[in-house]
Amino acid sequence: MPNPITAAGGGELGARTIRKVSVRILPLVGLLYVFNYMDRANISYAQLGMEHELGITAATFGVASAIFFLAYVVFEIPSNMIMKRVGARLWLARIAISWGLVTVVTGFVHDVTQLYIARIVLGVAEAGLFPGLLLYLTLWFRSKERGRAIAALALAQPVAMILGSLTGGFILDHVHWFDLSSWRWVFVLQGAPAVLIGVLVLFYLPNVPSKARFLSTEESAWLEGEIAKEYRPEEKETFLGQLRVMKNRKVLYLAVANLFAACGLYGFTFFLPQIVKQMDPSYSATNIGLLGAIPFLVGAFGMLLVARNSDRTGERKGHVIALMVLAALGLFGTIQFRHEPVIALTCLSMVAVGVLGYMAPYWAMASRVLSKEHTAVGLAAINSIAALGGFFGPYVIGKSATVDNVSAGLYFPIGCLLVCAVMLAFVTVPRERRARDVAETPTAAVK
Repeated sequence: MPNPITAAGGGELGARTIRKVSVRILPLVGLLYVFNYMDRANISYAQLGMEHELGITAATFGVASAIFFLAYVVFEIPSNMIMKRVGARLWLARIAISWGLVTVVTGFVHDVTQLYIARIVLGVAEAGLFPGLLLYLTLWFRSKERGRAIAALALAQPVAMILGSLTGGFILDHVHWFDLSSWRWVFVLQGAPAVLIGVLVLFYLPNVPSKARFLSTEESAWLEGEIAKEYRPEEKETFLGQLRVMKNRKVLYLAVANLFAACGLYGFTFFLPQIVKQMDPSYSATNIGLLGAIPFLVGAFGMLLVARNSDRTGERKGHVIALMVLAALGLFGTIQFRHEPVIALTCLSMVAVGVLGYMAPYWAMASRVLSKEHTAVGLAAINSIAALGGFFGPYVIGKSATVDNVSAGLYFPIGCLLVCAVMLAFVTVPRERRARDVAETPTAAVK
């Protein structure tokens, strides 16, 4: 996790309080999102082993990867609203424990139909985690620190994929316990930690500052008072009232643009192991895991550099457009040089920088169209619409891929990334808001 956030204003009391909150809250929140992202994508490595046992083709795998997002989209906003009623500690723990159990059970499916059912149930279980975490952070960080707190979540995606790549490949080659196929252990061993994290959340994640034992009475009172200043009493709206944010044309426009970007992100994420395997069919699962981790490692560094430069300059739109084009070029290069490992990995690293790096400047730009009272539902709504890209990306790639050339399906995400770039070129960012971006340096992640 990044270093604790330093409070801007509030004197010694404020600095001490924010430091305590950062050290105690951010690691557990980040850990939740790391395993969340890894468990939704671990099918990409399990597929290397299950393809023969369950008779899974590229098209079947595309459907299995994509179908998760249908349930995820439907239940995301209701999940966020339930969390507001029952409290973050209980609801986030429920999400983690349930998705962990579903992931473990997925390791025991015996046919494609059972796999589809497991993926749908996983989507229901995971729905609402990311917007729920965003909502939770609004209870602990003022707006001037909140953007950077949310930005910490951005690292969860590359960390999850690096961890998933390294462990997934290793498990496939070396874990064959109790006469169970190694691909089954990928689900079991990567899903079980989520259950333990959920238990930790249940016991150690306080709902609000006033319930935090690690804060003194003075510190919790100061923090809740500071956050309360940023919201008006009338901002507490009903569910239907908050849904009015969906009438905002800019919200819908940015959400659709993000949907196209997500087609590239999830198509790349779910099919990366097969693309690496295509470079040289003699690669072992461990080798595929090691090589598959390289693009995400490069993407993590690229994400940090992009976020820092975007915050420093206050320029958002140009960064996002350039990153979408970079990712599209990387995918095109991957198709052309799919049998040249060094060049192909370089191209895949370009893709990773593009599809991971775009998120911070994108959300810094998109967040400006949401009023504070609509933040919870607005973020969930944009995230839900964008998650549809997680359905279309893997599904179309799977349908377009051939037995000898998985990369043939990559033309679809290339087109989607370019459409996103064109759409964002028509987004107007007001000058005064761009200047305010530099002062507040808000960055965020998604999905």
